[in-house]
Amino acid sequence: MNIILFDDQYTDNLLPFTYTRPVCEMRVGILTIKEKWETLLSTEDNQISYLTRDYLKEKFACNNSQDSYFINGALFPTFELFSSIKKLEIGKGLISGNKFIAVRSDNFNSNNDSSIEFVGYDGEADFLNYPWEVFVKNERELTNDFEFLTKGRKSQLLSSTNQVIGLQNIFLEEGAKVECSIINASTGPVYIGKNAEVMEGCMIRGPFALNESAVLKMGAKIYGATTIGQGCKVGGEVSNSVFIANSNKAHDGFLGNSVIGEWCNLGADTNTSNLKNNYSNVKAWSYRERKMIDTGLLFCGLMMGDHSKCGINTMFNTGTVVGVSANIFGAAFPDKFIPSFTWGGSADSTKFLLEKATSLAKIVMQRRGIHMTSADSNILTEVFLKEANPISD
Repeated sequence: MNIILFDDQYTDNLLPFTYTRPVCEMRVGILTIKEKWETLLSTEDNQISYLTRDYLKEKFACNNSQDSYFINGALFPTFELFSSIKKLEIGKGLISGNKFIAVRSDNFNSNNDSSIEFVGYDGEADFLNYPWEVFVKNERELTNDFEFLTKGRKSQLLSSTNQVIGLQNIFLEEGAKVECSIINASTGPVYIGKNAEVMEGCMIRGPFALNESAVLKMGAKIYGATTIGQGCKVGGEVSNSVFIANSNKAHDGFLGNSVIGEWCNLGADTNTSNLKNNYSNVKAWSYRERKMIDTGLLFCGLMMGDHSKCGINTMFNTGTVVGVSANIFGAAFPDKFIPSFTWGGSADSTKFLLEKATSLAKIVMQRRGIHMTSADSNILTEVFLKEANPISD
């Protein structure tokens, strides 16, 4: 089967994260949505590629064929769903409410395709709709991913220097290191990825995932459900948050109910508020609606797009949304919406020049042994053109 995960007209709801990636590259649980499909299919005969916005196609290519299965990239996969998708005939599609689930076709345009005959899907179809749903759904997805990834496999031995509750719910991949820490997996599974390290003195309460080559710094305090993506370095106090990949929060400070993109850095003693003093629902910026909207959540912290950074002692208010390549600093609370390429963070902020932002991103990536490609640079240029100036109501 040739499978293409497509972005639909609701992808803008997931900005700023979908400025720099297709929606299926969002991490919820241990895996990204694309990795979940790959794990579910797990055969060499299936190919998965992307149908995304034009400026992302150089990095996230589409392998089309005369007979392809187009599946919504925001859709969480299940065996029941895939069973129904496989039964589709060419020119037919599945729909749930106002959202396309899947189409079997030679070609497909998710924004306008009247040639497809759609039928309603009677089962459950769950989509990733907003950035804050990443941490809301993280416990369910982390637990499901853990069961799928570890079924029939044997964990590496956990060092006797650790204090453990619920050893049967802990899984260490090859090369993982965990020493002199306290782990409570009775509240949810704990997954330590290949060559990841939990340094001495950490306190972990599941569900928790530390992905490949990530590091949990000494004395970290982790409340589930939290996922730290590959290559990240995280310390301090973290609760119900997701780091997509290759980002740093290496020092003390609280991060709660938050989503951090790739190549981000939170300065020492950065703190996020995730609860309003009046206990009302948190509002956050919606790129699609171009205004603050009610998240429906009592707890909601920081959503930070790729390549953004903040200085030491930064204080983020509840429901703060930061775009791509912002450099945030200053004594006061930054604004609750910080557009991409902001230099500062409050009303007197200026623009972070594209050339300097791209040069900085290149240096940061090189520190992890990753080369910035022309595709990466072109993506930043496109985001700069779209979002360099602040958006107001």
